[in-house]
Amino acid sequence: MHNKDNSKYKNFIQGLRPFSASIPKTLKKYLKKGGYNYSNIIDNWTKMVSKEISNSCYPTTVKMNKEMKDGTLVLNVLHGKELEIEYAKKEIIDKINSFFGYNCISQITLKIVHEKIISKKKEQIKMNDYKKINEKINKVDNNQLRSSLNNFWKAFSEKND
Repeated sequence: MHNKDNSKYKNFIQGLRPFSASIPKTLKKYLKKGGYNYSNIIDNWTKMVSKEISNSCYPTTVKMNKEMKDGTLVLNVLHGKELEIEYAKKEIIDKINSFFGYNCISQITLKIVHEKIISKKKEQIKMNDYKKINEKINKVDNNQLRSSLNNFWKAFSEKND
């Protein structure tokens, strides 16, 4: 192999390129903005902070600087819980930074909202629906399938009650 001088990649062996050259441009944009930090914070929000805090507020955005550290976390806070979250800011920052292992977040900005936005509403299953589903399961001819459906229905019912 021979050395090649390219204006974009200085002095590399032909055939080998930096890993960053193989990442799609759209993904690079999100990685530079810290999108993976935001998704990790969203996915692990309740694990990072206490149940009380996660019931009172939720993360909206993360604004990172160029070095991907010392960012600002924007939290939507339920009306009436502002003071509680204001006092817990330092604790939230410490827990998030210990989760990532470096100073990912240095500031928290609070936005007050009147209601918590719930993405999925639980549908309440009526008693008639329970009876209909049980009747249909009991009509299944295959014993093994009927048993599996009953176990599934029992677990589903317990979870939604």
